[in-house]
Amino acid sequence: MIQENLRNVAIIAHVDHGKTTLVDQMLKQSGAFRANQQVAERVMDSGDIERERGITILAKNCSCVYNGVKINIVDTPGHADFGGEVERVLKMVNGVLLLVDAAEGCMPQTRFVLQKALQQNLSLVIAVNKIDRPDARIKEVIDEILELLMDLGATDEQLDSPMVFCSGRNGTASYDWTHPENGTDLKPLFDTILKYVQPPEGEPDEPLQMLVSSVDYNEFVGRMGVGRVQNGVIKVGSPVQVCDWHNPDVHMTGRITKLFDFKANGREPIEQASAGDIVAFAGLPDISIGNTLCDPSKVQPLPFVKINDPTVEMTFSVNDSPFAGKEGKYVTSRQIRDRLMRELLKDVALKVEDSATNDSFRVMGRGEMHLSILIETMRREGYELQVSPPHVLTHEENGKTMEPMERVVIDVPETYQGAVMTALGARKGILMNMQMMNSRSRLEFRMPSRGLFGYRSQFLTDTHGEGIMNTIFDGYEEWCGDIQTRSTGSLISFETGDAVTYGLFNAQQRGTLLVTAGEKVYAGQVVGYTPTGEDITVNVCKTKHLTNTRASGSDDALRLVPVSKFSLEGCLEFLAPDELLEVTPENLRIRKRILDHDLRMKAASKKNKG
Repeated sequence: MIQENLRNVAIIAHVDHGKTTLVDQMLKQSGAFRANQQVAERVMDSGDIERERGITILAKNCSCVYNGVKINIVDTPGHADFGGEVERVLKMVNGVLLLVDAAEGCMPQTRFVLQKALQQNLSLVIAVNKIDRPDARIKEVIDEILELLMDLGATDEQLDSPMVFCSGRNGTASYDWTHPENGTDLKPLFDTILKYVQPPEGEPDEPLQMLVSSVDYNEFVGRMGVGRVQNGVIKVGSPVQVCDWHNPDVHMTGRITKLFDFKANGREPIEQASAGDIVAFAGLPDISIGNTLCDPSKVQPLPFVKINDPTVEMTFSVNDSPFAGKEGKYVTSRQIRDRLMRELLKDVALKVEDSATNDSFRVMGRGEMHLSILIETMRREGYELQVSPPHVLTHEENGKTMEPMERVVIDVPETYQGAVMTALGARKGILMNMQMMNSRSRLEFRMPSRGLFGYRSQFLTDTHGEGIMNTIFDGYEEWCGDIQTRSTGSLISFETGDAVTYGLFNAQQRGTLLVTAGEKVYAGQVVGYTPTGEDITVNVCKTKHLTNTRASGSDDALRLVPVSKFSLEGCLEFLAPDELLEVTPENLRIRKRILDHDLRMKAASKKNKG
């Protein structure tokens, strides 16, 4: 049976191509908000970190009504690190709206998400967005999209997919790319979705079958599952049995206690939903992504895409620095472990394992950004912990060590092209493609994932902040050998105390400082970095000796160079193999694994002899 008054659509695109902004306008123009309602910009990015960084981390559901047809929209993340989110939500929908930036064109993540959509044979509507950009090149971008579809082996039907030309910020759409300014509202986009996206099919009279594509957590009702009802009807109070396509041992029974429908960007309680509807439900505390809810009379799991394995690992451990427990609310290994296990409930691409010691855990994810968002979220919740430098996960194949590779696409002004090629060449990057676009170059490299650790800040310096870098996982390759990443050494504090101007003034002649006067430091903490590549111990707590002939104010005022504070990502990129990052709600401190100076020297000499 076909549900004509319903459409389920996912919006997919590369980072910053305007997905969330377009959803804003779709909700506004379909009358989802009251005329006098105050609505924030990018209303779908509800998390603090999402709003600050301007990125979507978790896929979100919303809905709008147009011409009597309810359109369920799923807003997805654009970063490759959150690819697990995109893969699973495509199971909920019948069609995708592919957004492509009118200036940037097809980017690596566009290829990745489009490939997933084509594999599942979903209806495709293509929207060329940001047509009001002064550097828009609509004609070339149309050709790029068609080439990409042919590259990915699209069927004739998929190659004939309709194209709409939008400006998400202005809320306009048009069918005519030569006169895009003719668009006045998003009506052409809504009409195209209704015409080309297949309505959901399902048998309301069959026994219940529903695949859980996403999991949410609510303080009042606990764990909630989100998914599309494939067959049958789901009702509040009805008994269900849970099974899983990849894990035949899963056998749970329970009862649906609450059922929610998505309305605009909120939820409203309902009593029942039938085949084709996307709903959230509560009542099954152990529900997991990929599970199937079935009627007890017919238990049959629905197939689910296996999520790609993690590629990067970090060790999270209990903070054991001299300042441990002073700034955080949750500091014990049990609290950290519980928090990581809670994260596993909603993040399918994450893996957590206990390590050899009781107070540390192996945390594996899709990329450096994936893990840094988790660290930032935990730190805001009041957790205090230590993390190791990230390293890649390798595996053996036919006796060879295989490591993850990345496809890196870089857009830079021509002037800085040489610096980028030199830097990536030293990090084992192989240039695959190069093309000129106006005064900018687009370079495409294939390189080991670990070659990118610590490169982003150097890249911004090399390109004077004008470069754009995008990466995406690109399979495994044999281990490429050692890569020299960090060229600087560390300035290490010799004693514990307050950093003072006199000590800092002497230390700044040895390198660049990371701490300011008045900050508390401890022995073994990294307080700066040196250009020589060697570690140097400095005493930033040293005060001036006062004598009868030297008063404290008799010398000229000491001038300190303003310090540059690292962000969380900057700290993770900076870490040397023998360093750790101490993360507390108030501070980020880089430190040596071995804090004691003498023990550190002994360990270093033993390593050199070995």
